[in-house]
Amino acid sequence: MCLGVPGKIIQIYETEGLKMGQVDFSGATREACLEYVPETKVGDYVLVHVGFAINVLSEEEAHETLSLLQEVIAFREKELADAEESKAA
Repeated sequence: MCLGVPGKIIQIYETEGLKMGQVDFSGATREACLEYVPETKVGDYVLVHVGFAINVLSEEEAHETLSLLQEVIAFREKELADAEESKAA
């Protein structure tokens, strides 16, 4: 299973001949390779998987995807809490 996370490009630069960028993921900044999405510019949203931007997203798509990921995380946390509660009972 592949999980891509949307982020906003805040800086673009070249490293050893590769187009790279700093991408903001809701406050956490990470480096990502932008070679697969050469048309990107600062301010664009991209879908990043294991350090590689694999798709360009609209701002709306990025926010919608982040919202869905947060729902999945909240659901999983509730499942884990319920399981712990039933163990303790």
